[in-house]
Amino acid sequence: MKAVRHEKRIVLPMAFLLISALCLLILSGVASAADNKMVGTITKLEMAGKDAKTATVTLKDNDTQKEVVLIVNDDETLDKFKDHRIGEGDEIRCKYKTEDGKNIVTYFRKTAGC
Repeated sequence: MKAVRHEKRIVLPMAFLLISALCLLILSGVASAADNKMVGTITKLEMAGKDAKTATVTLKDNDTQKEVVLIVNDDETLDKFKDHRIGEGDEIRCKYKTEDGKNIVTYFRKTAGC
């Protein structure tokens, strides 16, 4: 009888640890799939006008040399486009999500700062 109790004391915590580890593994895969990371050079920058609330930026990936079209919506980055602190030829580090076939920027900074 004592041996059975001892096994239950070991099996339950081990099962809990195994399930917890599995959940963390699954959740980390979901989180990494949400954002794509990239470092590249701006080859094209288009804004609709001075009061534009969105911009389209084409980045050439430094690793793969492929061009990726990104949509920028945040006001801080748009202001940097307007006053030319960020422009064509600048190297950028960014993160983006793909929604409805469009790459929406979640993080956009020059690699040298700014």
